This record gives sequence, C-alpha cells and structure tokens, in this order.
Amino acid sequence: MILGKSTEYPKDYAPQVLEAFENKHKGNDYFVKFNCPEFTSLCPITSQPDFATIYVSYIPDEKLVESKSMKLYLFSFRNVGEFHENCINTIMKDLINLLNPKYIEVWGKFMPRGGISIDPYCNYGKPGTKYEQVAFYRLQNHDMNPETVDNR
Repeated sequence: MILGKSTEYPKDYAPQVLEAFENKHKGNDYFVKFNCPEFTSLCPITSQPDFATIYVSYIPDEKLVESKSMKLYLFSFRNVGEFHENCINTIMKDLINLLNPKYIEVWGKFMPRGGISIDPYCNYGKPGTKYEQVAFYRLQNHDMNPETVDNR
C-alpha cells in the first residue's frame, strides 16, 4: 500500500489482515507495546458500542507484528458483537498464532456501561521456558498497583 492512498478497512473481524516481519534482534529480550485508545466492539446483547483502550505488550521471538496491520486488525472488531473478555482473549490468541512470541499480554480497559467498567487481562508465556513463569507471575500481580480511574 502506498502512503496517501485510501485505506480499505475490514467490515468484519479480520485476523487475516495481520502481518509479521522478521525480528532483527532475536538475541535480545525486549517489550513491544501497542496502545489502542480508540478500540470499539459491540455488545452482543444490545448491539450498543463498547469503547476501550487496548494494551498489547509482547516479547518477540522470531517475528514482530506490523503496526498498520495491527491497527486494521483491531479496527475490524468495530462490528463484532462480543463480550469484552472474549475480545481480549481472541486478540491474544490471534497474535500468538501469528508471532509465536516468547511472552504476550493483552489488557482491555473498557469505558463503563450501566455504571460498571470491565478491564479483562490475559497473558501467555511460551511453555517450557522462563517466560511461562513470567506469565504466571504477571498474572498474579497484574493489578497490584491499579491506577486511579479519573477519565471514565
């Protein structure tokens, strides 16, 4: 795609738009973090829109996800009627299938509806490696110092 040309956005859930590229620093452990403050999906019961900030953090192994494909992928949820928890787990599993990362976590911070906000968190560490223990530790401690929610 050439910069400046019109982008075609998926109308439905589209994991096939995700693209990966080679990690040129395979010997390094480092986090890559995506923040998507404009994520939307639909309530599967009422079809009303749900808004969230999605955080995806991962330690790459062989591959990294291309950022524009990530944007288009996350945008593809806008017409999906799905519960928050399912959106977050689907995102994580799709990225595991694409990247086979050493470690990944996905956290959704959804705007409140009906007076309640839901912030599902999931993670994964490659089995049989030190990242499996990292995943367990981070899952146990992921919200030990929660932020003050003042913007929702």
